[in-house]
Amino acid sequence: MRVVTLILFILLILLQFKLWLGEGGFAEVSRLETRVEDQQQQNEELLQRNAELQAEVEDLRERLDAVEERARSELGLIKPAEQFYQVVPPPPGNHQTSSDDGEDK
Repeated sequence: MRVVTLILFILLILLQFKLWLGEGGFAEVSRLETRVEDQQQQNEELLQRNAELQAEVEDLRERLDAVEERARSELGLIKPAEQFYQVVPPPPGNHQTSSDDGEDK
């Protein structure tokens, strides 16, 4: 009787070991659930990005002014009859007012 109890106890320990630490055990299932959640979040972000890009493509296909706006902002293009003016701010630390001529009085 003791031998049977000992064998059953050892068998129970081996089964518990496989359940907790073995292949397909709780540790692996938990790790896989975390990976699935991360992948789902990444998929949602990519779906949102795809939707934004699709909207931009549709906008460019349907509206000529959207194409013109993009050409102006990204490529710096202008129309033949336009004049382009670029305002360049002074470098930082070189702020001199018109009333101050730089001399000590």
